[in-house]
Amino acid sequence: RIQIKDSATLTRDVLEQHFSDLKGTLKKLLDERLMSLLQEVDVIEQESIKPLDECQKLIEHGVSTADDLLREGESAVDGDVGQQNEKLCNFTKKALHIQLDSLPEVPSLVDVPCLSAQLDDCLLTILKNQIFRHGTVASRPPVQLEEFVEKPGGILVRWCKVDDDFTAQDYRLQYRRSSASHFEDVYVGSETEFMVLHVDPNVDYQFRVCARGDGRQEWSPWSVPQLGRTTLVPHEWTTGLEGYSLSSRRNIALRNDSQSCGVLYSKAPTYFCGQTLTFRQTVGQPDRRDSLGVCVEQRNGDDSLQRDKAVCISTNGAVFVNGKEMTNQLPAVTSGSTVTFDMEVVQLGPCSNEGGNFKLRVTISSNNREVVFDWVLDQCCGSLYFGCSFSYPGWKVLVF
Repeated sequence: RIQIKDSATLTRDVLEQHFSDLKGTLKKLLDERLMSLLQEVDVIEQESIKPLDECQKLIEHGVSTADDLLREGESAVDGDVGQQNEKLCNFTKKALHIQLDSLPEVPSLVDVPCLSAQLDDCLLTILKNQIFRHGTVASRPPVQLEEFVEKPGGILVRWCKVDDDFTAQDYRLQYRRSSASHFEDVYVGSETEFMVLHVDPNVDYQFRVCARGDGRQEWSPWSVPQLGRTTLVPHEWTTGLEGYSLSSRRNIALRNDSQSCGVLYSKAPTYFCGQTLTFRQTVGQPDRRDSLGVCVEQRNGDDSLQRDKAVCISTNGAVFVNGKEMTNQLPAVTSGSTVTFDMEVVQLGPCSNEGGNFKLRVTISSNNREVVFDWVLDQCCGSLYFGCSFSYPGWKVLVF
C-alpha cells in the first residue's frame, strides 16, 4: 500500500514537472520563431521601400525645379520691357539645361513587394498528435532487482526482466548511500549483474535499475529501489613491501620498477571457505615463478607461492598445489581477465592442530576454463591469506 501511494505521488510530481518544463520550452521556441519572422518582415520592408523613396525624391525635386522655372518665366513676361530680353534669355538658357521631359524609372506594380504571412495549420495537427502520444504511465517497470550477494568490500547486484515482451539492449544500474540525496551511475551495459566495489561494510546502500529497449534511445522507468549491504570487510594488500605500490583503498597492487622481489600477502586472513576470491589484472612481462593464489600463512623470504601450504596459478596458466605442478593447466593470464578461487571444506578424520587430515575442495577458474582438485592440509583453516608475486614490473592486480 505504501509503495503504491509513494510511487503514485512521485509519478504525479514527475509528470507535472516534465509538462511544466515542456510548456516553458515550447513558449520560448514559439517566441523565438515569431521574433525571427518579424525581423524578416522588417528587412524586406526596408529593402523594398528604399528605392521607391529615392524615386519619389527625384520626382519631387523635378516638380519643384519645374515650378521654380515656371514662376521665373512668368516674371520674365510680366517685367519691364527693358528687363524682359535679359530675363527671357536667362529663362531660355535655364530651360534648355533642365530635362523636364524625363522621369526616373518607376517599377511596375507587379514588381513591388506585397508582404504576407504563410501559416500552415497542419502544425497544430502534428503537434496535437505528438502531444497525445507523448509520455506513458507504467504500472510495473520491465526490470527489477533480483539479488544482492555480499562480497568483501563489495556487493554483487543481480537483476532480471519481468516483462517478457520487453527486449533489453542495455541496462543501467545506479546506487547511493541511504543518507545521500542523489543516485549515481555505477554500471551501463548488457550484463544482468555487476560487482559494486568500494562500498563500506555495514552501511546500507540503495540500488535501482532500468533498461533501454532494443533500438530505442530513452530509458525505461526505474525499478523499485532496494537496500543492499555487505558485512564483510574489504580485502587489502599488506603495505610496506618495497616491490609493490598500492592504491588508496589498498585493494589494488602494482608491481613497480624496484629490483626487490618477494610475495605480497593480504593484510589479514580475510578469505573464508564458501566465498569466491577474485583477481583482475593488467599484465606485464610474464615469468614462470609468477603466482596468484591463497596460503595458510604469511612466510617471508619466499619469492613465489609455488610452495607448501599454498595453492596458486602462474601467469602462464600452470596450477601449483603445495609447490607441485598439476598436469591440468589453465589458459595464460590476460589483461582484464579474472582469476577466481572457490573452496569448500571436505574433512577427513579428526580435526586438530596437531596433525589431523583437513581437505579443501578447490576450484580455480580463468578465461572460461576451470580446474578442480582437493588440497590436503595438516591443520584446520577457517580463514586464509591471499598473495601474489611477479618478477617484472607492470603487473597490476585488483582483488575482491
